[in-house]
Amino acid sequence: MLERALKGSPKYWTWIAFLLVIIGAGFVCYLYQLEHGLGITGMSRDISWGVYIAQFTFLVGVAASAVMLVIPKYLHDYKTFGPVVILGEFLAIAAVTMCLLFIIVDIGQPARVFNVLLHPTPNSILFWDMIVLNGYLFINILVGWTTLGAERNDVPPPAWIKPFVYLSIPWAVSIHTVTAFLYAGLPGRHMWLTAIMAPRFLASAFASGPSLLILLCLLVRRLTKFDPGKEAIQTLSKIVVYAMITNMFFLAMEFFTAYYSGIPGHHHSLDYLFFGLDGKGELVPWMWTAVILGLAGILILLIPPLRRNERILAVAAACIFASTWTDKGVGLVIGGFIPNPFEEVIEYHPTAREITIALAIWAIGALILTALYKIAISIKEEKALG
Repeated sequence: MLERALKGSPKYWTWIAFLLVIIGAGFVCYLYQLEHGLGITGMSRDISWGVYIAQFTFLVGVAASAVMLVIPKYLHDYKTFGPVVILGEFLAIAAVTMCLLFIIVDIGQPARVFNVLLHPTPNSILFWDMIVLNGYLFINILVGWTTLGAERNDVPPPAWIKPFVYLSIPWAVSIHTVTAFLYAGLPGRHMWLTAIMAPRFLASAFASGPSLLILLCLLVRRLTKFDPGKEAIQTLSKIVVYAMITNMFFLAMEFFTAYYSGIPGHHHSLDYLFFGLDGKGELVPWMWTAVILGLAGILILLIPPLRRNERILAVAAACIFASTWTDKGVGLVIGGFIPNPFEEVIEYHPTAREITIALAIWAIGALILTALYKIAISIKEEKALG
């Protein structure tokens, strides 16, 4: 089936070439980072996690969101999701791959990855994060490729694949729960020291991933002859809006706890993110933009006539995706480090090389997703033609 990814129109190959250019630029910057160390980034002693880990955290949620298709399709026999479940599984493969790449570039020397295997430490959350991420990647590759192969051959999926399908459901929840524990297990960071960190992560995941999938489904319908189905897209939009409402509710709970308690350590990070602290507040416009976009997306999706208009639906999905990316991909990680344990406000400024490397990893994910979607859609188009 891989040969299908090597056939395409001039527009397809132009898109591939564009991604390869970004990947090439990022690879050059990464070689420079390998030679000179992480000092080329904006990270420091005060802010030891930056763009790389922030993107990793966000993308874990995108990967976990595939479960919102798997549960209705396989547990409740919701046939409407039949055509799009493979798109969700392939999105998870691309997202987890990007997660692993962001970890590799963040640790400096890539050979250090082997220390997790050579010197396993089960009492470390990082050890379990390695287990769940690689396991989820393997499960989605196995399930997605096997079910797609069965569809190509006009046969039902083999019986042995079903246990892996069911295993993917708790495993999807585990990857974001374990990632949340990486933050909630650090007592020196008040913003992350909350019992609802994992529920917040899951709520945002079930909003961001399906919203991206909605955009991808609309794009696939426009560029190919494969139609994921209006009902499937509308059902996804309902999942997105309720997940986003839950996400915003959890954020409100954090504000109440921080400010009603009056404990300075609990609200200083929120002060910095949303109002500025000690005269510094570069992320304030970002965070309020995230809130406004999130509320706008919720409002649109709650009104059926607007939701059924697919152009407006695309705007709403983009708003929610941008909102959750800003919240988790910018504010959550950076805000947890500001102020530092000495109550000093040291701001973080990512460098051009750091951003280029991050964009290259996103381009790698887009390249993987493009190839996988090309294979899946070409098979589905053939079956539609009979």
